Amino acid sequence: MKLAEFNAADPSAAATTLRPCVDVTRWVDAVAAARPFASKAALLKFASSAADPFSAAEVEAALAHHPRIGERPTAAGTEAAMSRSEQAGVDPADADAATALAHGNREYEEKFGRVFLIRAAGRTAPEILDSLNRRLTNSPTEEDTIVAQQLREIAVLRLEGLISE
Repeated sequence: MKLAEFNAADPSAAATTLRPCVDVTRWVDAVAAARPFASKAALLKFASSAADPFSAAEVEAALAHHPRIGERPTAAGTEAAMSRSEQAGVDPADADAATALAHGNREYEEKFGRVFLIRAAGRTAPEILDSLNRRLTNSPTEEDTIVAQQLREIAVLRLEGLISE
C-alpha cells in the first residue's frame, strides 16, 4: 500500500492494514490515529516509538499469533504470509536444525512459559539457534525485555514491508 493511501484510509481500513504487523490494539490505534505521516521514515519512527514499551499483557497477546520458530504457519492470512517470509532462513528440509530448534523451543517454553520470539528476518537457522541457546540462560526479567524488543523489531519491519512511498 502506498503511504498516501494509508494516510487517506478510514480508521478501520488503516487498523486492518496495521494489525498483521503486531496484534496490539493500543499500538494499532496509536499509529492509525497519528496519520497523516509526511514520509515512510516518519511513519516507521512513530510506529517504533509507539511500541516502546509494549506491556507484558500486550506481548502475551501478540505472542498468541506467533508460530514456533522453525514451524511454518499454514494459514492463508497476511500475518501468516509474513511469518513464512521472515523464517525463510530456516530450511525445513534441514533435519538437524529442525530437531535442534524443536528441542530449544521446548526448553524455552518450559522455562519462560511462552514461545521463543526472535526477529527471524535476515537470520540463518544457526544464528537463530545460537540466540535461542544464549537466551535460555537469561532471567525472566531479562527475557521480558528482549522479547518486547524483538516484537517491536518485527512490527516495524513488517510495517516497512507493507507501506511504500
